[in-house]
Amino acid sequence: MSSFGYIFSRLLKKARGSAIAGSVIHRTSKIESGSTIVRSNFDRHSFCGYDCTFIDCDVGAFCSIAGGVVAGGARHPMEYVSTSPVFLAHRDSVTTKFSRHPYRWTTRTTIGHDVWIGERCLIKAGVTIGHGAVVGMGSVVTKDVPPYAIVAGNPARLIRMRFQPHVIEALLKMEWWNLHDEELRRLAPHFPDPERMLRQEGLL
Repeated sequence: MSSFGYIFSRLLKKARGSAIAGSVIHRTSKIESGSTIVRSNFDRHSFCGYDCTFIDCDVGAFCSIAGGVVAGGARHPMEYVSTSPVFLAHRDSVTTKFSRHPYRWTTRTTIGHDVWIGERCLIKAGVTIGHGAVVGMGSVVTKDVPPYAIVAGNPARLIRMRFQPHVIEALLKMEWWNLHDEELRRLAPHFPDPERMLRQEGLL
């Protein structure tokens, strides 16, 4: 009975579907149900979990994004007398308009290749998360994250780097995420040992 209940609840969860508008999702990537993707791009072999929101974002290849992640979004005019959209020209959730000042603030949020983002992270609009970075669950990312950094917390702070500097430099030079699938199949058996793989490829 419990097994049936689990399967039924999973089916209900998936049946919600996802809301995708003005976005390009690579055919090998996956957006789980309950997620909203607006004016964003997902490169190949990436996925985001349930109930994510991505607005004006560019997501690289081979990214692993857990559920409940919010990235990008709009900005209210803090330099005006009021931050309320009732004074702005564009359409919003409110219907009353006291004035119609034109205000459009758009910036892209960039998530590099091979990035792992833990559950329920918040990523400020305009931030860049470097290739190979890891963002711990529940983190609030307000500043750029260097490639191959592991960050966590509120606000997110550097915990450590994934590899030694010479390995990071070689991986960034290699750009393995741009290789064809056939080449990746050849290299994949060596992925557990980055230094050995890089030496084998003449990059160390």
